[in-house]
Amino acid sequence: MAMMDVRTLEGDGSFKAYVAEPEGAARGAVIVIQEIFGVNEGIRGKCDRWAALGYLAIAPDLFWRIEPGVELDPDVGEQMQQALGLMGRFDQDQGIKDIEATIRAARHALPDGGKVGCVGFCLGGRLAFMTATRTDIDASVGYYAVMLDPLLHEKHAIARPLMLHIAGADHFVPPEQQKAVHDALDDHPKVVLHDYPGQDHGFAAEMGSRRSPAAAELADRRTEEFLAEHID
Repeated sequence: MAMMDVRTLEGDGSFKAYVAEPEGAARGAVIVIQEIFGVNEGIRGKCDRWAALGYLAIAPDLFWRIEPGVELDPDVGEQMQQALGLMGRFDQDQGIKDIEATIRAARHALPDGGKVGCVGFCLGGRLAFMTATRTDIDASVGYYAVMLDPLLHEKHAIARPLMLHIAGADHFVPPEQQKAVHDALDDHPKVVLHDYPGQDHGFAAEMGSRRSPAAAELADRRTEEFLAEHID
């Protein structure tokens, strides 16, 4: 398993990130932002898939300050509870700084002018939105992002393309929250929203009981086309 060290923005430490490299010259870089389950097999699989498409793919261990290297399975009840506990302890503002540090590391690894995008899932979807509003990333994609409504006041800061995939039957994101996202972002010139009626949270997971293949393949195809347009 290929890993890299990423220096913090403050320069006072470093953290691990899983890295998957393409066969030839990279088309760009994709930061894969974890769910609440850590950089587990599913997230590493996402990286491997992006590398197969020609991108440098990096998944930073964002829980490194509270439980470095943790890998959890959402289909195991005890591990799901552990993951929810980690999310409650996680400093998301600090997490964005670590994502920004990863963006810098990715740009350093690319030829001059190489662009960097991010793709996040669940908590990572929320962080992808925050990355779009708080960093200079070139493009961002969030899948079934949680708790976006308290962040929507930051929409004025979205300066580069953002795509959000919304699970219509998401048991973590009720209809009123989904409506708030649409009301705030439908007319934003940099934002594209896609709805997946009847789909629950986690429908694009690489593995496990949450995956819904047809919806996952549609969302992933849209993401591939979006990033090809904006970071190639």
